[in-house]
Amino acid sequence: MYSLVDFSVVDISKSLTEREQIIRLLTLSDLNLDPQVHIFIVAYMDGKMVACAGIDDNIIKCVAIDPDYRGNQLNLTLLDNVIKYANEQGHFHLFLYTKPENIDFFKGCGFYPIVEVNNLVVLMENTPVGIKQYCKYLSEHRKEGNKIGSVVMNANPFTKGHQHLLQYAASQCDWLHVFVVNENVSLFPFDVRLQLVKEGSKHLKNVTVHASSAYIISRATFPTYFLKDNDKIDYACMGIDLLIFRNYIAPALNITYRFVGTEPYSQITNAYNTSMRYWLQDKDVSPYPVVTLVEIQRILEGEDIISASLVRKLLADEQYEEVKRLVPETTWNYLEVNLDSVKNLIRSKGN
Repeated sequence: MYSLVDFSVVDISKSLTEREQIIRLLTLSDLNLDPQVHIFIVAYMDGKMVACAGIDDNIIKCVAIDPDYRGNQLNLTLLDNVIKYANEQGHFHLFLYTKPENIDFFKGCGFYPIVEVNNLVVLMENTPVGIKQYCKYLSEHRKEGNKIGSVVMNANPFTKGHQHLLQYAASQCDWLHVFVVNENVSLFPFDVRLQLVKEGSKHLKNVTVHASSAYIISRATFPTYFLKDNDKIDYACMGIDLLIFRNYIAPALNITYRFVGTEPYSQITNAYNTSMRYWLQDKDVSPYPVVTLVEIQRILEGEDIISASLVRKLLADEQYEEVKRLVPETTWNYLEVNLDSVKNLIRSKGN
């Protein structure tokens, strides 16, 4: 029977017919098509598409098997082909999100749970030691002290507001760990953002700036295809991210506080700040120690609340003197030298 299974790689942005067949399979599994996924590994039997699995960089998404063909080794063979394809693209450490009832299915395919938001979603990876190895790496940067703080930021780009947050947090802590989110949807590339944060905080002597890992979860990469309620999507995404931080990252570095700025403009960021109080401080959601949330007021420059989104808007409008008011000298020095490339980024991605 299995010799009749034919696997192939398809790009659904180029094939409407195969896109429709994949949507049919996903619908049979009560899933939607994730808009971020274009590449699928599909399985055909007797000319019929019976299984599919999408790959988005190192995240496996949209796994579905026709109900008439479940209960055999097709699932394992399908995942083997997905993993092989991902490896060929240079991705060896793989993740997938799934419903909790599918944990055993994916365990049988070589994936291991990291954290679970009950009844909604579980995050799994294709190694039993991945998160442990990351925590071991982090522990090498552990600092002693009674109050160890943390900040997680995108810094797109690094502003005086970010700098104020770090300066205040560092003044309140024996040591401060800063994580710069590594995602490919920001206007400024990750290596630029990381360097701007390092340069803008180098005067602070009790700060370590970390390049964040795949274990800092971004809403931009979180799948929405099996959670059809926007409130559940936000809840699950924030829960996964914050439980990883509380259960793994914070203990590895002895972090006891997390500092954030208030968010008067972004509803999503404001909701995230609210969620942190629950996921980091509620004693019932995790057996790991509480991480105390400290929220500080955003600073003003004139009448403007400083934000990276405002800086990006001013850059798009070529109001460079206004930009200069809102960013540290280190950020402005970069922008001034690289103004042509920044303009090209804005044209290609928008602000």
